[in-house]
Amino acid sequence: MSTPLCFPNPSLIDLNGIQLEVFEAGQQHRGNPIVLCHGWPELAYTWRYQIDPLVEAGFHVIVPNQRGFGRSTAPEYVDAYNISYLTADLIALLDHFGYDKATFVGHDWGANIVWSLAMLHPSRVHRLVNLALPYQIRGDQPWTEALEAFFGSDNYIVHFCRQPGVADAILDDNVNRFLGNLFRKNLPAKPPEPGQMMINLALNKMPEGDPIMADADLQVFAESFIHTGLTPSINWYRNLDRNWEILGHVDPIIHHRTLMIYGEQDAIPKLENIREFVPNIDEISLDCGHWIQQEQPEATTAAILNWLETTS
Repeated sequence: MSTPLCFPNPSLIDLNGIQLEVFEAGQQHRGNPIVLCHGWPELAYTWRYQIDPLVEAGFHVIVPNQRGFGRSTAPEYVDAYNISYLTADLIALLDHFGYDKATFVGHDWGANIVWSLAMLHPSRVHRLVNLALPYQIRGDQPWTEALEAFFGSDNYIVHFCRQPGVADAILDDNVNRFLGNLFRKNLPAKPPEPGQMMINLALNKMPEGDPIMADADLQVFAESFIHTGLTPSINWYRNLDRNWEILGHVDPIIHHRTLMIYGEQDAIPKLENIREFVPNIDEISLDCGHWIQQEQPEATTAAILNWLETTS
């Protein structure tokens, strides 16, 4: 897998009381706007293989490092990372560029934000494309409580939320090893890690599977998280229950045209009844793990472009 020769230069944009580091390509107002939202622990750079083909297809491509990532503002207080703020950042980004609505693409945590955006600000969304993380059903229990009941207190997400600062310190001390072990493909078939997966990855010296990217690409991620630390981005998890409260006040049905892309080898399961909540959805699967657009860049790009061409 080769790295594109160039990546757009960033701009720091003042919006919503913070600054976002934003990479863009294509011509403003001469192409359809499309916003690419990264996951955790990723950056705008995760979309490096999709940007040029989308521009060539006539899109104005907007790729932010979201709050807490890269050189974007990283507020100190945890509540600043709840879904109201994260989605408001994207709406403010549309306002900055003068767009009423856009197509939004999300992977992993970025998909969670895009699902929420479609519920909280439906009039600002044209279409959705989400990768890896399907629609998350809002049950009777707050999400952290539900995860703890199902997986136990040792689950890494529960640990992030119940013991703030503990995992952060370990990951911060082992950024290169953590990311090098995490960003892998062709993993042995086995049940998902039930406990402290992220801490184990930070401390494990013998990774399994194959790297999904060249060392130079990995260093883009590592240098960024060495600079910011992991706490701002982990604070996204620490708002899961707050997000559960916020989304309890909106229509849970997403009516927009939607494409869901799964990785067949991903530990995150498909949502079999997703059409009950997203009736206008198309679903496809690619032969890869969780890091879909980096493991299968050409197939991912083709799937997105083919779907965009056939929807309006």
